Amino acid sequence: MSTTRLGACASLLLLCTLVPTLSAAAANPAPTKPAAAKPAAAANPLLAPWPGPYGGLPPFGAIKPEHFPAALEASLAERRAEVEKIKSNPEKPTFTNTIEALEHAGATFQRVGSMFGTFSGSLKSDAFAAIERDWAPKLSAAGDEILFDPVLFARIQAVWDSPDKAKLSGEQQRLLWRTYNNFTRLGAKLGPADKQRLAKVNEQLASLYTEFGQKVLAEENSWTVLDSTADLAGLPESLVAALKAAADEHKLAGKWAVDNTRSSVDPFLTYSARRDLREKVWKAFKNRGDNGNANDTNTTIAKILPLRAEKVHLLGYPTYADWKLANTMAMTPQRARALMETVWQPTVARVKEEVADLQEVARHGDPHLTIEPWDYLYYAEKVRKAKYDVDQNELKPYFELEEMIRGAMWMANKLYGLTFTDVTRKVPVFHPDQRAWEVRDGDRLIGVFYGDYFARPGKGSGAWENPYRQQGQGVLALVSNNNNFVKGKPGEPILISLDDAETLFHEFGHALHDLMSSVTYQGLAGTNTATDFVEF
Repeated sequence: MSTTRLGACASLLLLCTLVPTLSAAAANPAPTKPAAAKPAAAANPLLAPWPGPYGGLPPFGAIKPEHFPAALEASLAERRAEVEKIKSNPEKPTFTNTIEALEHAGATFQRVGSMFGTFSGSLKSDAFAAIERDWAPKLSAAGDEILFDPVLFARIQAVWDSPDKAKLSGEQQRLLWRTYNNFTRLGAKLGPADKQRLAKVNEQLASLYTEFGQKVLAEENSWTVLDSTADLAGLPESLVAALKAAADEHKLAGKWAVDNTRSSVDPFLTYSARRDLREKVWKAFKNRGDNGNANDTNTTIAKILPLRAEKVHLLGYPTYADWKLANTMAMTPQRARALMETVWQPTVARVKEEVADLQEVARHGDPHLTIEPWDYLYYAEKVRKAKYDVDQNELKPYFELEEMIRGAMWMANKLYGLTFTDVTRKVPVFHPDQRAWEVRDGDRLIGVFYGDYFARPGKGSGAWENPYRQQGQGVLALVSNNNNFVKGKPGEPILISLDDAETLFHEFGHALHDLMSSVTYQGLAGTNTATDFVEF
């Protein structure tokens, strides 16, 4: 996944990444709380410049969920004051006093937003989830107040229309285009009534997106319990050990647990001889948010879709897909669909052939068995063994996690001359499993790479890369890879699948994109490009 995978709070991502030139008004303060629950700004680690080497590092050990409300209020107020100064500048709008000034505004909010996204994606406790729900609509409203400010946009429009823009460097022209495009595609040119309605829709969507994300996370932070050795039929020893370690972590003495994450589910579906348990595990994973319980997302989705449609109609697009793709390489849903169609028909034909092979193998054991989705990986492994004499479990020792991490870094050294030095014991990390490496390009220090490799409660599923701080002139990149591998038994090698190894290298590619960035403006650094370009 791309760098934008930071959590459920879409409004904060909008403020931090999609529109790097935004500021916002401070939200109305919450009711007065005891000092311990709402620290004074002077004592709030989120508001101080990051301490330490490498131009400062996130003070992970000092940050608590209760620090965020005061930090968001203060940092948004600070940024609003900076934008007010830009708006009230009596001089003619220029790239320097408008576009570049907006680019450099709100350094404190960028730091706070980075940590907010990190907690949302990787460290979501009940306390933080409540703060996220409260702040989602506030952040949306704060962002729209700036987006829809006619005085600010008039200055941006003036720079955009000025013949002087032809004299700008290529990078400056790109920043100007990005700023102007972000404002216009998000509603800066709408009339007052449409802006008012769009702001309301955006607030509702921000709350619903947060609700959706939190419900899915609650479903993902679950597991299927295996009660006896009979439930382990067909499982290789390495997987049994990993499931036992997961159960121990969940304090399930004498049990085994299949965590509701792909790195745990897929191996179980591949090797378990218990078809009833394969079905149970598959349905738990695939039906996340669709179980008719308190975390069911169907009602949430039903509220989101008409609001999305209304939003893009206000913005002048026929569908949400048209709006979403307008600033990507694909540009239109039609072009995206055409690309998909080139692989869809061959893929369908191949899958039908594969299912026929699986069905033949399955009926050797049970002539009445019809392949279901939870059977696919299990019988695919049998077909692979029969046809090609390849046992994926025998490949796993070649994909030991530590060796894969070293292999990715070795590859970066051979291809790009980068070196990685472990500094985990010298820098703050947000969890005992998180690690950190100093990264150099030859003799030149270019940043710090963090790795957070294992699944745990409060962490979103899947895999993603995100920068805590992006490269800019005189600014080092701080970049994180996040995976959800099964941790396994303490002290023993952690063997991952080929798919997991590919995922590790994929996300590491995104990290290299951010680490090797060399631009003046952070808003243009690394993965701040069209999403399909990032993934390509």
